Amino acid sequence: MTFATDERTKKAVEQFRKFDVDTQLALLWFGYLDIKDQLIPANQTSAQDTAAALYDQIKALPEEQQLQAQRDIASRANSDISRAYTALSSSAKIDVWLRLAQGMEEGVVIQVPSDYKLPENTNDFVNTIKGLEFEQRVDFTRSIVMEMGAK
Repeated sequence: MTFATDERTKKAVEQFRKFDVDTQLALLWFGYLDIKDQLIPANQTSAQDTAAALYDQIKALPEEQQLQAQRDIASRANSDISRAYTALSSSAKIDVWLRLAQGMEEGVVIQVPSDYKLPENTNDFVNTIKGLEFEQRVDFTRSIVMEMGAK
């Protein structure tokens, strides 16, 4: 399922799919940093509750397992956490990633290393994303997180 309706956003989704899992996770993080001040969570209570439950489960893990859980979700691995993620609504899925990003900011979820640099092959992608309007960025994010989770 894709929420991307215009060609630029669809192209960004296609580009994103080509990156390795760790690059995808880093791009999600940097994308969050870029738009976090404009985000206004408006999920239904049920979506927030289910997202919070999965987030709490990930947060309770040791750091390396937190990272592995995120990798499992992004790579569509067949793990308990990835299967639980698959069962979430689209609103809850995006809420999980928002909570993970906020947890990274708070230092309770494993963070992207401070010296991490995106690979050079992401430059065109980053420029494409920066050229999208806020709503297009949200549609892009919703599209990619909907695809994640166990197959």
